Amino acid sequence: MKTLKLLFAFVLTAFLFTSCIYEEEVVYDNYNPGPTHTVTSDDILRSYELWYVDINQTIGYGSTPFMEIAFTLSFRNGVLYANNNLVGFGSQGNGFGIPVGDYDAYNMILDVYHDIDGYQTFDVYEVDYNTIELYNPYTDTSYFLHGYQRNTFDYDFVFYDNIHYFLQEYEAWEKTYTSNYGELNEFDNENYLQFLAGGNDSEFRSSKDPVGLNPENLYWDYTGVYGVGNVANNMYLKTLTLDYDYFDNEHFELSVLNDQRIELYHPSSGTLYEFTGRGYIQYMRNAAGKQTQEPKKRKQKTKKKANPRENTRKS
Repeated sequence: MKTLKLLFAFVLTAFLFTSCIYEEEVVYDNYNPGPTHTVTSDDILRSYELWYVDINQTIGYGSTPFMEIAFTLSFRNGVLYANNNLVGFGSQGNGFGIPVGDYDAYNMILDVYHDIDGYQTFDVYEVDYNTIELYNPYTDTSYFLHGYQRNTFDYDFVFYDNIHYFLQEYEAWEKTYTSNYGELNEFDNENYLQFLAGGNDSEFRSSKDPVGLNPENLYWDYTGVYGVGNVANNMYLKTLTLDYDYFDNEHFELSVLNDQRIELYHPSSGTLYEFTGRGYIQYMRNAAGKQTQEPKKRKQKTKKKANPRENTRKS
C-alpha cells in the first residue's frame, strides 16, 4: 500500500511539473504563431483584416503619400488593399477597399511596391496587442495603425468622423430638391456646391448655373470657406457653415442620405434641400482604371514633432 502511494505521488508530481512547463512555453497571441514559431512582420500584418491608419499619431516631419490618403490598409497574400474613399466605405471590395500595390513582409520589415508611390520600406514594431508602428527610415517618420476584423470595425464612426472628406469626393453637389415649405432666402439661388481638397482643406465654391450641367462646364460664382461641426449626442447629424461674405454665413444641419446624396436643413428659413453628388472622384484610379490626381490628403490635427526613433537598419 505504501509503495502504491509513493508511486501515485510520483506520477502526480510528474504530471503537474509537465503541465507547468507546457503552460509556460505555449503562449498564444492574436496571430497564434505556435510554441516554436518566430514571429515575423507577415504574421503580425495578417493577424487583422483591417489596419486603421491613425493619422493623428504620426511622428516625424516626412511624408509617405499613400499612408496619408488611406483610412485603412489590408495585407492579403502579397496584395496591399486600401480604403482611400469614404464613398463606398465598408462595401467597396467587401470592406477591404481597392488594391493599391504589392508588398513583401519578412523578419520585421515591410516592403511596399505601391502603384503610384513606388517602392517604400518600413520597419515594423509591435506597440500593443492591436497596434503597430510602421517606421520609414528614409523619411524618419512613424505611422501608427490599429488592427480590427471587418465584423468589429466601426465603419460608421470613421465615416462620420471624417465627413468633410466625403464632401470632397465629388466634383460637384447639385441641388436636386427644395422643399415647398420654408421662407425665401438667398441660398435658394445656389444650385451647386463644391468642396475643395488640398490647400487649407476648408474652401468651397458655389454656382447659380441651371441644374443638369456637367460639373466640368460649371461657372463658379463664389469661393469661400466652410466648416463641418458635431452635434452633441448625435453622431449622424452634423452642422455645415458656408461663409458668404456678401450675405453673411449660411448655417445648415447636414445629414447623409446615402453615398451620393446629402440633406441640408436651413434652420433660419425652415427650408430643406437635397444635393446629389456628380462626378465621383476615386482616389488612386478612375472608372477607366487610369491614375487620378490625388489632391486629398488626411490632415494631422496634432502638432507634428520630431521622431525620436533612429534609423538602425543596416544598409
